[in-house]
Formats: sequence, C-alpha cells, structure tokens
Amino acid sequence: MKKFKYLQEKLINHRKSLHCIAEIGNEEYKTSKYIKGYLDSIGVEYETFLETAIVGKIKGKNPKKTIAFRSDIDGLTTDDGVEHLCGHDGHMSILLGLVEYLQDHKDELNDDIVFIFQPAEEGPGGALPLIEAGVLKKYEVDEIYGLHIYPEVEQGYIGIREGYFLAQSGEFDISITAKSGHGAMPQKGIDGIVIAANLISNLQTIVARNISPIESSVITIGRMEGGSIRNIIAENVKLEGTMRTFDPEVYKHMKQRMCDIAKGFELAYNCKIDVEINDSYPAVNNDKKLYEEFVKVIGNDKIVQLPPLMIAEDFSYYQQQVPGLFIMLGSRNEEKGFVNGLHNINFNFDEEIFGDALEVYLKVLKHKNSID
Repeated sequence: MKKFKYLQEKLINHRKSLHCIAEIGNEEYKTSKYIKGYLDSIGVEYETFLETAIVGKIKGKNPKKTIAFRSDIDGLTTDDGVEHLCGHDGHMSILLGLVEYLQDHKDELNDDIVFIFQPAEEGPGGALPLIEAGVLKKYEVDEIYGLHIYPEVEQGYIGIREGYFLAQSGEFDISITAKSGHGAMPQKGIDGIVIAANLISNLQTIVARNISPIESSVITIGRMEGGSIRNIIAENVKLEGTMRTFDPEVYKHMKQRMCDIAKGFELAYNCKIDVEINDSYPAVNNDKKLYEEFVKVIGNDKIVQLPPLMIAEDFSYYQQQVPGLFIMLGSRNEEKGFVNGLHNINFNFDEEIFGDALEVYLKVLKHKNSID
C-alpha cells in the first residue's frame, strides 16, 4: 500500500470495525450505519435503498461517462453467530478507501463515479432488488466493476476470465411420498429410501449423459432426510441440493430433465414426487471490451487466467443491464499462513491487498481518462 500509505491505517481500522459487526443479508443495520457515518465524516453524499443499501455519486469536472464500483456488505451465519468469512469486510474497506481517495482528489476527477454498498449477496440477493429500485438508471451507470478477495490466487495477482466466469446457480427440494410398512414385509410398502437412492443416482446422469462434456455443470445432493426407525419402511423422504452451470440454455435443460426423471420415477415406483426448483443468480459474464482493456492496463504479468468457477455471485444481475467486469483479488500468502478458502472458519487475509485493489481500480480509471 505504498502509494496509499495515508489510507492504510484507516482501511485496516474499517476492516476491524466492520468485522466485529457482521450481519446477515438485509439486516446489515449496524454495518450500514457505520458506512454512512464514515461517508458523512468525509463529506460524501449518498442515498439509502432497501433499508441497508448505500449508493452515492462523486461528480467529475467534465463527465463523459459514469462508472460504478460495487461492494457487498453482508456476513455469513456460523455456529458462533454471524461472521465475515467471505471477505466482505475487506470489500467494504476497499470501496471506502476508493471513495475517500476520489473525494480527496476531486479536482483531478473527470467522470462521475458511483459507489454501491449492496446487502444480501450471500442470500437472498441484493443486486436485483437494487436494480428494480432503479439505481442503475437513476445514477445513469454506463459500466460497473466488482471484486472478490480470493485465496486461490497468489497475493499480488488478479484472477480474471473473459465471458462466463462464475456459475448460474439454483437450489432444489425434492419430496418423495411413498408408502409405509413393516421392514419384514417390504412387498406391502413402497420404500421411499430405495426410491431416493435410485433417484440420486439417476439425477447424476443429467450431467454425465444429457449435457455435453464441453459444458461445465454440476448437480449436488447435499442433504437427505427420511425414515423414522430401522425396521419401518420410509414413507416420506426429502432431498435438498444445488445445481450449477454457465449457459442459460444448459441450465434450462437441466431443470427439465430433473422434472422428467422425477415423473418417470413416479410411474416406475407408484409414488408421488414433488420437485421445487428455486432459481438463484445468473452466471457472471465478463464484458469482452472491459476485459481486454483491463488486461492491457494491468499487464499479463499480474494476471492469472482462471477457469470457469462454480461459485455464484449476484454481481451478474448488474452485468445483464450494463457492461460489467468482475475480478478476483489474490490473497493467498503461504508465508503468512493465509491459505484457507472462502467460507472456512479460519479464512483470513493480509490487509496489504487493500493497496493492490486500490491500485488496480485507479489504473483502470486513469486509462479511461476518468481521473488525471
């Protein structure tokens, strides 16, 4: 953080303060209050949306475009309460640092810069409600940038990919209604456990046999509940899972095959199967022009070309409205022990990466002549 030495201590303090008040999605009241309080202290104007979202603009001298930067603000539920185990405390600190830097250098700022502190990225999603509230239109956003601290990329490097980058996701619940009976007389019952076991195996054929091997996709059953006692045939069994892919048409096909297979099982086993699929976030799809510009500005020596990743991000909703670029800020530092993955109870990072992020954002703005 050499170039931003005067901000370093402030950003570290932001992170410490925000880390201690982690809150779940759409309930980030303390977090929102902290951010607004700091923006007030440095004289930056903003508006509140969706109770906890904060959006504002720093005006340039001769604006030709409006560029937005977004940070998520929610934490994760753990056994010990709510914690920041996905780096959102760092994301907020970075954006607060960028806002303060631009406010301090307003006389050098040419274009308008919009900042978005967004709730509920971990769920149920805050990007789409903000868009529906008219934020992008009201602030006339032309393009948008976002980042995620990422421990799979070495500190000092940026992970990125053109086009589809992070997966489209969905969650499904499957309820099997069979027929109870005595375990010693299975012919008089319809075994929900057996049906579930075979259904799980068949659902895996969607990826293995119904989707082209060129198309990345996954179906995971993460939870199964059924039965009451060892010698009674289970009448009701529930399955819970997630599905991920990149192409919207592939996702649509996966959903259809899941329902078709369930109907076939109803006939084959004389049972009832209800399938409920809840669509989550669309795929993060990095704009080609912004990607090419970014790589040119940052340089290939600092870029790590990542494969498509099956994690999901609601930043994708912004990209459906305006050109957008999402990057992974490298945080892996084996020497200092920062190697644990996202959502790991031991996840942490070296706060020196705050300077890496600010430098990247400002390089982009200077290349665009948005700041002198």
